[in-house]
Amino acid sequence: MKKVIIILIISTLACLAFAEDIGLLRKSLIMSTLWQATSAEYRALAYQAYNIAELRLDEDLKIHRTQKRAIIVDADETVLDNTAFQVRMIVDGAQYYGDFDNWVKSAQAKTIPGSVDFLNYAYENGCDIYYISNRKLRHMEGTLNNLKILGFPQAEESHILLKDDSSNKGIRRAQVAEDHFIVMFIGDNLIDFEDVFRKKSIEERSSSIEDFKDEFGKRFIILPNPMYGEWEKTLYGGTRQIPEKTKEVKLWEHLNNNK
Repeated sequence: MKKVIIILIISTLACLAFAEDIGLLRKSLIMSTLWQATSAEYRALAYQAYNIAELRLDEDLKIHRTQKRAIIVDADETVLDNTAFQVRMIVDGAQYYGDFDNWVKSAQAKTIPGSVDFLNYAYENGCDIYYISNRKLRHMEGTLNNLKILGFPQAEESHILLKDDSSNKGIRRAQVAEDHFIVMFIGDNLIDFEDVFRKKSIEERSSSIEDFKDEFGKRFIILPNPMYGEWEKTLYGGTRQIPEKTKEVKLWEHLNNNK
């Protein structure tokens, strides 16, 4: 029955994507969500990211370190797969503000391929695991339950650092760095790695990538997320809090500028 429901949802999304009365913004969300939910390429990229992470960890384990090792991971679309919630926003009209709270409480997110195995391997080899997420503090219980259900190591409040007054993850990364050597950072968003990527334009983000190009695949392990993120905000001038019609105009502008 569950498989049938999934097939029906996917079919519905596919039909919506090609409906003539669906705007560009909605079509783009449908197709990106379908890619995340159904493509074998997505699973391959996720496994690739965590396979590389294991290779880099093995290299570091050969080095004598006086500090305890740590690995810092983001939560959403890095270890927790929220694609089902994205589908609900499209098919059922769920809203991020309000409905996401209920989604987190339900602890229904699935695992990102490769994430549980890698983090347990790292923990078994002496690494502390820290989950640094911009989920809000009120999401602690749901996040904790979800990580526990899925078998992630060190699923405890002291290792889950959520957003309080600031979305700047650098503050929380610095807390971990006080008494740990951070082997690597794993995330789906550039702000999971360095603060320099926060609140920047498309051009500034691309320029900063050049400064850190040698870190990717080494200290920085990045996963794909075509559904949402800082990259999306830059398309709208740095904020999602603008009318949908204005977003559509900006999307068309970007398409025309890149043809």
